[in-house]
Amino acid sequence: MTRSDIVEELANRFPQLTHRDAEAAVRAILDAIGQAMVRGHRIEIRGFGSFTINRRPPRIGRNPRSGESVAIPEKRVPHFKPGKALREAVDERTEALKQQSRQSA
Repeated sequence: MTRSDIVEELANRFPQLTHRDAEAAVRAILDAIGQAMVRGHRIEIRGFGSFTINRRPPRIGRNPRSGESVAIPEKRVPHFKPGKALREAVDERTEALKQQSRQSA
């Protein structure tokens, strides 16, 4: 699902919202999440999941072409951890799809 798919879904679910308003709402939410993560904050959306920043320590890697050692600096990367409700919903849906494919085969 892309950002434009989310905008379409929001506009379809709430007919009082124009497409432009739905686009602005999605952009505002994603910008707020991004800015909070840049500042190092943790974002938690109950029932959906949480966004955090993970630290990757510096390490020595290898250039695959030459085999030469390369120093890789420390990085901070975004990480998403799904909430319990989302994990269970995905698991149930996946299991239902597996059973459907077994029955049709």
